[in-house]
Parts: sequence; structure tokens; C-alpha cells
Amino acid sequence: MISSLARGLVAGAAGTTVLNAVTHADVLWRGRAPSETPEQVVDALAGRLAGGLPGRGAVREHRRTALGALSGIGTGLGVGVLASVLRAAGVRFSGPTGAVVAGAAAMAATDGPVAVLGVSDPRTWTAADWVADAVPHLAYGAAVQGVLSSVPVAREQRDRRAPAPPGLVLRSAVLGVATGGRSSLALAAPVLGDPGSRRGTRLGALAAVAGELVGDKLPATPARTSAQALPARLLGGAGAAGRIAGREGANAAAPVTAGLLGALAGSFGGLAWRRWAAKRVPDWQAALAEDAVAIGLAALAARPGRRQRPQLSVVPS
Repeated sequence: MISSLARGLVAGAAGTTVLNAVTHADVLWRGRAPSETPEQVVDALAGRLAGGLPGRGAVREHRRTALGALSGIGTGLGVGVLASVLRAAGVRFSGPTGAVVAGAAAMAATDGPVAVLGVSDPRTWTAADWVADAVPHLAYGAAVQGVLSSVPVAREQRDRRAPAPPGLVLRSAVLGVATGGRSSLALAAPVLGDPGSRRGTRLGALAAVAGELVGDKLPATPARTSAQALPARLLGGAGAAGRIAGREGANAAAPVTAGLLGALAGSFGGLAWRRWAAKRVPDWQAALAEDAVAIGLAALAARPGRRQRPQLSVVPS
């Protein structure tokens, strides 16, 4: 049976091929100039490296073009592998939802470096720019989802997870909000809420939370909504929700989505709270209040629920 990694590579390759085909078809249809964004990202990265991109003139230009194309292929393959691994781990979306999620992930992986490196500001893009970017990525997502759903790995054939109950989805969203406030809770809350966790793991989780509670008060700590900090909080919220869903034997698709959205709300909501409270009380007092709320929400969300054994069905060989 095909492995999750191999299936992800196949899915990513199929999605990348479809994305490139749709993009070039748009160029042909509208007669517009091909995007130079991949090459501009290469220039931005090369500018941060000692010596920059090797070569001069046409040689450097050819290498620049090749690296731009290879970076797109790498992103497509990487997102395909990630989607395959998550599906094998129990995050199984329906066909349309999975296509949108995979396409959005690829779009974020492409546009994120563009914004972080200052190549372009997505906030200034026109509606036509967004459509030209979104449609090929949606086609990519559809191709990836099609491969993933049609080629199950052995684990998926044996594992028939029940849909996540509303209570679990709600707790996942609450845990995401807590993670948006204190990112270390993404690791600590599921560990501390699992009676089977080892003592050393629990101590490590507590140390991580304690370190963040101190570091959050330091002036040099970057804003939680910055390009450097926000992705980790979003992934943390999604990962923590996926862990408690796996612990309870449920399909993690809805919990992971709720955890990610909760982390987004918690990140921006927490920042808004700190700015509002800073005008009324000392910042350290506002920070301590946020600490208490985040820890309380995480403890409530990650408490052990009723464990649901996945329904296993053995497929005859």
C-alpha cells in the first residue's frame, strides 16, 4: 500500500501541475504578463545572503528564473505531503472543504513570504489580483484533495473515526483562543490534560508556560500578530485541537479548523485587550489578567472528555 509520504508527493505534484496549467491558461486568455513575484522573492532572499545569487548577467537571470520555478514546485509538494500526513493522522475533510483548505494553505505558503520579505503588500492588491491568485490555488486544492481521497493509506482503511461532537469542536475553539493568548499552551494544555502524560513531559510543559509568562512582559517581545509570531500561534491552536481530538478518537477536521480560528481570534483579541487596558491600568496588570484568562480557558478546554474508541473495520486482504 502506498505510504502517506508518497501519496502526498503524488498529490502535490498533481496539484502543482494543475496550478501551473490554470495560471498559464489565464496568461493566454487575458494576454497579461506572467507574474515575476517568484523571481522577486528569490531576489529578496538572495539579498539577505552573503554574496547574493551567484553569477552575472544572463547567467544570474537564468538561475533566478529557475529558483523561482523550483520554489513553487517545492511549495506545492510540501503542502501536498502535509495534507496527506494530516489526513492519515485523522484530519479528514469532505471533498469541497478539503479542496478549499488545501488551496488556502498553498496560497498562504506562497503569499506569506511575499508579505514577510516586503516583495508586495497583499493589502494593496485589487480584486482582480486576488482572483488571479485564488483561482489557480483553488484548482491546486481540488487536485490535491482528489488524489488524497482516492488513494487511502492502510491506516485510513482500518480507522473509521466518528465526526467530532459539538462539545469537542467548542472546546477546540476555546483552546485556540487560549493559544492565541499564550502560545505555549498549545503544547502544555493537552499534555497537562492527559492523565497518561509522563512526569517529565508535564514538567517540561510547565517550564514552557512559565518561560512565556515571563517573556511576554519583556519590551523586546514581538507583537503576537506580527508575521514572525502569528503563524506559530495559528499552527499551535490547530495542533492542540488535533491532539485532543485524537485523544478522544474523533475526526480532527472540525476541531483543527476551530482551533485555528480560535487562535486567530485570541491573538487579535488579546492584542486589542492589552491596548485597551494599557490606557487604564499598568501593562503588567493587564498582562497578568490575560495570563489568568488564557490558563483558565486552556484548562477548561483540555480537560479529559469521554474517550471514544474509533470504530475499526478490518478490510479483507
